[in-house]
Amino acid sequence: MLLVMKQNATQDQIDDVIKRIEAAGFTARPIPGGHRTAIGILHNQGAVDPARFQGLPGVKELIPVTRPYKLVSRETKPENTVVRMGDVAIGEGRPVLMAGPCAVENLEQCMAIGKSVKESGAEMFRGGAFKPRTSPYSFQGLGEEGLKILAAVREETGLKIVTEVMDNETFDLVEEYSDMVQIGTRNMQNFALLRRAGLAKKPVMLKRGMSATIDEWLMAAEYIMERGNDQIVLCERGIRTFAMHSRNTLDLSAITVVRKESHLPIITDPSHAGGHRCQVGPLARASAAMGVDGMMIEVHNDPAAALSDGGQSLYPHQFSKLAQQIFDIHDLVRTQGEI
Repeated sequence: MLLVMKQNATQDQIDDVIKRIEAAGFTARPIPGGHRTAIGILHNQGAVDPARFQGLPGVKELIPVTRPYKLVSRETKPENTVVRMGDVAIGEGRPVLMAGPCAVENLEQCMAIGKSVKESGAEMFRGGAFKPRTSPYSFQGLGEEGLKILAAVREETGLKIVTEVMDNETFDLVEEYSDMVQIGTRNMQNFALLRRAGLAKKPVMLKRGMSATIDEWLMAAEYIMERGNDQIVLCERGIRTFAMHSRNTLDLSAITVVRKESHLPIITDPSHAGGHRCQVGPLARASAAMGVDGMMIEVHNDPAAALSDGGQSLYPHQFSKLAQQIFDIHDLVRTQGEI
């Protein structure tokens, strides 16, 4: 149930309604909006009787929420959520580019790539310090040393840092060094990790599971938001299909569905979707035409020597050209308007 306050409701009236909701055994979650304050009523086992709250001072109306994901639903919050990290805003219009190597290898590598992608228009630097790999014999990342390298790149370039967390044991460490914590496809339904992410003070990027439905993806985001963290970015990174020509299949149709169902910003990862350098550009341009809020793109200055996913990493000069194409396509589509 969503309880909508009047536009002129006072803070005392809002606080009183919250107290009454919690006194009834429910959880009250305030949801500030542009023109109103709404309060989500959570953890009710059955239907909530509107008469219990309808007549309270400052209350405008009560609206049933039909979706299983309550807090991430547009029924609960019609306005788009903007995720902010200082001067970087995801969901405010212009796509935010996150670029860098798949894995942090050394300081010189990351610093060179960071400076290059910054010049090309990237606002965030991506790179894995902890790497979940299919094979236990593959490079697993540098751990805390890698996080320190990422922090050094931020200090030198001003780029915000997004990097993956793998488990609860290292969450505090990753959160300390990063500006955004990434939960990867293999952990999308790691519910203990999602609950911990809900307590984080940093924004969270939630990648879609490689075999997850959109409802499962949004329910995973609900786990995070239910714990109090509403700064969530959804990332479509491709799903597993029968295709053999690409690593995964980028589900562009998911973008329109998620925009209809949820207020959370959505980005794509064309690198992990395509899995081959030649596919990254076309998938990125298609994503730009879909109006995504940002993209994660792998860039390496020497892909042939990369310790992880070199075959899908762009050279810096390729990223520079692609970044301009992304911005141009976004501007063109925006001026034409929706059909």
